[in-house]
Amino acid sequence: QVQLVESGGGLVQAGGSLRLSCAASGRTSSSKAMGWFRQAPGKEREFVAAISGIDGTTVYADSVKGRFTISRDNAKNTLNLQMNSLQPEDTAVYYCAARGSSIVRVSASLYDYWGQGAQVTDTS
Repeated sequence: QVQLVESGGGLVQAGGSLRLSCAASGRTSSSKAMGWFRQAPGKEREFVAAISGIDGTTVYADSVKGRFTISRDNAKNTLNLQMNSLQPEDTAVYYCAARGSSIVRVSASLYDYWGQGAQVTDTS
């Protein structure tokens, strides 16, 4: 089992920045692909970004490309999401996820482990 705990959410004005972190524990492995998803009120959970467990390959949703950066620190078992130029439509609960494979995928159904979520709210 892998436990994931997000931190760093909060309130931010349009154009501001936030950094989310996800601490992994349990049967962690640097070979696992990890990702961020988000869910806004009344909407389905959607893919934000993911990073490979082998070569650090990253994939981003078009809506966040150029504004968000995903990274991981394997020594600390931590996944990060730097969010810049935040917009009202970025308001959502953000979830950290991990899958048993090293291959990046954008479908939430292919991730095996999930955190409890961190709220990000644009106050504009």
